[in-house]
Amino acid sequence: MGKWLRVAFLAYLAAFLLLPFQVFANQSEQTVFVIPVEQTVERGLEAFLERSFDEAKEANADHIILDIDTPGGAVDAAGHIASIINRAEIPVTAYINSEAISAGAYIALNADHIVMVPNGQIGSAGVIDGGGNAANEKVQSLWISRMKTAASENGPDGGRDPAYAEAMANAEADVDGFPSGYLTLNAEQAMEVGYADSIESNLDGVLEYLGYNPSTVDIVNSEVSIAEHIARFVTNPIVIPILLSVGSLGLILELYSPGFGIPGIMGISSLLLFFFGHMVAGFAGWESLILVVIGGILVGIEIFAPGFGIFGILGIGLIITGLFMASFSTTVMVFSVAIALFVSIAAAIILFVFFGDRGPWKRLVLKAQTTSEEGYVSNETKSDLIGQTGKALSVLRPSGVALIDDKRLDVVSEGGYIEQGSLLKVVYTSGSRIVVRELEQTDLN
Repeated sequence: MGKWLRVAFLAYLAAFLLLPFQVFANQSEQTVFVIPVEQTVERGLEAFLERSFDEAKEANADHIILDIDTPGGAVDAAGHIASIINRAEIPVTAYINSEAISAGAYIALNADHIVMVPNGQIGSAGVIDGGGNAANEKVQSLWISRMKTAASENGPDGGRDPAYAEAMANAEADVDGFPSGYLTLNAEQAMEVGYADSIESNLDGVLEYLGYNPSTVDIVNSEVSIAEHIARFVTNPIVIPILLSVGSLGLILELYSPGFGIPGIMGISSLLLFFFGHMVAGFAGWESLILVVIGGILVGIEIFAPGFGIFGILGIGLIITGLFMASFSTTVMVFSVAIALFVSIAAAIILFVFFGDRGPWKRLVLKAQTTSEEGYVSNETKSDLIGQTGKALSVLRPSGVALIDDKRLDVVSEGGYIEQGSLLKVVYTSGSRIVVRELEQTDLN
């Protein structure tokens, strides 16, 4: 019995001695993902956040911190990012590390917690169209509703006052204590109205507010890869029409250049960059690129081996279909393709007018002349007949038979009708062609 007591005592002692190490191990297992939300909000950022959230889920992360510093961006991208946040089973905190303006404010309002740096800003979320003007009433109404819903459904105390979210998105919605116009809150104001849960100067302060020990928590910093940087740039709605225009313009310039040079490389590179960025962002698949390549081949066949327009029409259709399949927005692609087509048509007209006889276009223009020097005239030109006179043996309408130099010859008038028996004069000869003119009585005298 004494032996078993000694064994139990030793086991208890070992467990007691190992307890601090076990506690430390449990603490070190806490993992927090820090994901940057920087620069303009667009679909490329959405793809990066979706990948980062998936990695956090696979790593069984305890918390996700969105390090936000953005002036805003596309409304549709912000909506998709909000969906990513709301679907996450991991708590999400928005750390406004400078400013969360416009779409950035909407992203922050979808988080469970909002922490701001002392000089942080949040708000000014009015919807502006591509021309810099306020969006139409329908779009404004939907956006205001989304802002209010995000505010009321998220927050440590079950939600935030939606009136401030509405004032951020609606210049006509005023709240007491703040000036008219799109509402923007600094850190202290956000704390007062419940739109910030804490003000912290650095990430360690955020971790401490959330209840983590900065010295023991495992921090994983998500980084945007080079490919994702390219994707974010390429998928910007402003960059897309530029890429397509440069691509089409480069290929058109190549048609007026001997061989294959800088314009062709520039055009193909722009199109490949477009597809690479959209494929990395997850919007395009290989099928869209294959369609564009096949379309380009068909257009080339139409240019160098004309086929009554069938190859050209089919090729252009495949190219446009491939572009739309690679796009995340039909509206953006319609706008981009329209600009690219305008640039291409204008460039083609200008180049054809000034440089129509250069480059591969030479192959499309028949420049050979059927001159006697080139051997294209089957009969010898009877130049000695010019100036001789004769008589119409038949009616000339305008061709017929005439007697000239005691020879019956096939002749043609200058265009008019000549009666049989009329006197004629030869005015031009070329090969077997003899052109005659009717002589008036005055000409005979």
